[in-house]
Amino acid sequence: MSAPRPYPGDVAPDRVDEEFWEGCRQGRYLLFRCTTCDHAVWPAGGCPRHGLAPMVWKEATGQGRLHSWTVVHQRYANSFADPPPNVAVVELDEGPLVHSTVLGAARLELGMRLEVFFEDIGQGVVLPVFRPTAQEGESTGPG
Repeated sequence: MSAPRPYPGDVAPDRVDEEFWEGCRQGRYLLFRCTTCDHAVWPAGGCPRHGLAPMVWKEATGQGRLHSWTVVHQRYANSFADPPPNVAVVELDEGPLVHSTVLGAARLELGMRLEVFFEDIGQGVVLPVFRPTAQEGESTGPG
């Protein structure tokens, strides 16, 4: 059995992203969207189309495709020992690319369909991570 995932203690929510982290605790995946055109951005920032237009957090589908990934073989913590963790870039259906981890896949394939789920790592922190959708999970097997 592996050790618990390390707490990301050096990253504290700020006034912009605290709503995102609260959404994760509630099992809701939120994206920052322009109130003028509804364009989603990540990380939270301004709209590339409308500059300083007001932005709001809105619930997203949490669905997307695997855009890229790397496997980290250098162990920096015992909790990342087996299997080696991946750092994935997920292209959300809403457009933005986000960094995360894909769990529950025997192997990763470019373009595979993914869905978000939430991992409670303790101390009030819930991380959004991804797994293959039911259809992808059937083709790649359990991870």
